[in-house]
Amino acid sequence: MTYGQTAGRPARPRTGLADLALAPLRASTKVTAAAALAAGWVALLWVLEAIDVISGHRLDSLGITPRRSGELLDIVPAAFTHFGFGHVASNSLPLLVLGFIAALRGIGRYLAVAFTVIVVSGLGVWLVAPAHTNTAGASGLVFGLFGYLLIRGFADHRALDVVVGLIVGLLYGSILWGVLPSATGVSWQGHLFGLIGGVAAAFLFRTRPSVSAAAG
Repeated sequence: MTYGQTAGRPARPRTGLADLALAPLRASTKVTAAAALAAGWVALLWVLEAIDVISGHRLDSLGITPRRSGELLDIVPAAFTHFGFGHVASNSLPLLVLGFIAALRGIGRYLAVAFTVIVVSGLGVWLVAPAHTNTAGASGLVFGLFGYLLIRGFADHRALDVVVGLIVGLLYGSILWGVLPSATGVSWQGHLFGLIGGVAAAFLFRTRPSVSAAAG
C-alpha cells in the first residue's frame, strides 16, 4: 500500500443543477458590471472635461510637468484630465471597448490593473518627458489595457483569453505606432510606459493555477 501519493489530476468539483441554472445569471451579472464600469469611467472623463471648460480650464493644471517633485501627486488625476473635448473623444471608444473586455475578468482585478498602468505611465512621463511640458489624458491607460489584454491569456494560460488578445491585437494593433516619437504634441512617453505597465500588470495579477489534489 502506498501512502502520500499525489494525484495526477486535480479532483473535479461536482456541478449541481443549481450551479448550472445560476451560471447564465452570473455571466450576465459580470457583463452588466463590466459594461457599467467602462461606461461610467468614460462618462466621468466627459463630465470632468465639461467642468474644466466651465472653470476656464483650471483642471489642466492637473497634468504632469516632468521632474518636479510636487507633480508626482498629479500622476493619477492626470489620467482623468484632458485638453478639450476632441482629446476626450479620441480616447473614449478604445477605452470603452478595451475597458469592458478587461473588466469581464472581475472589477477588482480591473481596478488593480488600471491603477498599475496609470502609475507606471505617469511615472514614465515624469521621468523622461521634455521639461516644461504638461501631459494629461487617458491614452496611457488605453495603451496599458491594450498591452494587458494582448498578454493576459499567455500569463493566465487561458486559451480563450489568448484568442481575445489576438483579436484585440488585430483591431487595435495600429496604435503601437503611438509609442514612437513621431508626432509633436503627442505623449509617446505616456503611451510607451502605459503599454509597459499593462504588460507588467498581466503578470502581476495573473490567475494562479490550482494545486493538484493530494491523497493522504
